[in-house]
Amino acid sequence: MVNQKAQDAVQKSLDGVTGDPSTGIAGMVFVAVDKEGNQICAVPSGKKGLNNRDPMSMDTVFWIASCTKLLATIACMQAMEQGKLSLDDAEQVKKLCPELNDVKVLKEDGTLEERKTDITLRMLLTHMSGFGYEFFNPKLRDYGRPVGYDVFHADERDVLRMPLVNQPNTVWEYGTGIDWAGIVLERATGVKLNDWIQQNIMQPLKLEAINMLPTPEMKKELAFMHQKWPGKSEAEERDHMYREPIVAETDHEIKHIFNSGGAGCFAKPAEYVQVLAALLNDGKSPTTGAQILKSETVDAMWENQIPEQPDFARQGIPNAKPEQTIAFPELYPQEGNPPQGWGLSFMLTQEPGATGRGRNTAWWAGIANLFWWCDREKGVAGMIASQVMPFGDMNVLGQWGACESAVYQALE
Repeated sequence: MVNQKAQDAVQKSLDGVTGDPSTGIAGMVFVAVDKEGNQICAVPSGKKGLNNRDPMSMDTVFWIASCTKLLATIACMQAMEQGKLSLDDAEQVKKLCPELNDVKVLKEDGTLEERKTDITLRMLLTHMSGFGYEFFNPKLRDYGRPVGYDVFHADERDVLRMPLVNQPNTVWEYGTGIDWAGIVLERATGVKLNDWIQQNIMQPLKLEAINMLPTPEMKKELAFMHQKWPGKSEAEERDHMYREPIVAETDHEIKHIFNSGGAGCFAKPAEYVQVLAALLNDGKSPTTGAQILKSETVDAMWENQIPEQPDFARQGIPNAKPEQTIAFPELYPQEGNPPQGWGLSFMLTQEPGATGRGRNTAWWAGIANLFWWCDREKGVAGMIASQVMPFGDMNVLGQWGACESAVYQALE
């Protein structure tokens, strides 16, 4: 049974945004679950597209972009539990990915220097490997031109041809590390990343609508993609940001789709939060009883990997490609500026948050303005999903905070 107080508060909040044409937000879905996997609230609001009259529903499918990173990391940790991968064995990564042996580091002046440190799987999963993203890093963006880089092309070559932007294991910078981690997993196991995720995460959890290759049923429910162009406040429908996996149909086409651990999945939010529910329960699904990770593995994922960088998320993120992201002074502002942490693939708000979340809550996002959180202390997890560019839309961010707050208030 949903919590009616939470359901009503969230519905009213979301409708206030999707019902206001000036926001440019056609529709959103918000869903939160408790430790038993029960929905605290499940709220669709608005329409699938600005020009599309179909209402947003709990069956609507979203490209979840970087929310994929958690799934790819769970896959790597499962392979680690099976003895197929090691977090700290640089030789294993070198052997599986010989391309990394020739990767150099891009300096501020646009020249390349030799890499001083070998890369481990842990560095790839924690964004300490030295890789960046072309839409956040102007130096990398410029280096890629005149051709440019585009990680939203479902093509492995875009990832393989990028240089590092930092010396490995020196500073946290968000980038393609988890795409590389997925490549490491595929080469160590001989299994494509999406196949691994389906066999070892989705099937045990009985989830049918989280996939890097959306099924025909998922494609029918796809939300429209929207864009607010730089300098304009109004939004418009746009071509999809991540088309190739949607249009691939033949075996030949599917074989050439890069299984991107960084951004490759499409999902229904109500299914994604069931993965979070398993993490709330130390790796065991409260609904199917399947143990997808050992409890000590989940604990390890929640350990702060970069205690020496307590302000890593306050360094600011540039809008190297303004059509894809706005500039951020910091990732998750908190009163008093408490130390911030990074687990295996997600940020940790180590102190309780203004919304009511507990200590050491994990959260992350997808570039088309989707956000999830997983609060193991209070046994609550949830997701807000939209499909609008650029990242950092204040209407969606505001609703994430408001709806998360409404959930905690209703539970009190």
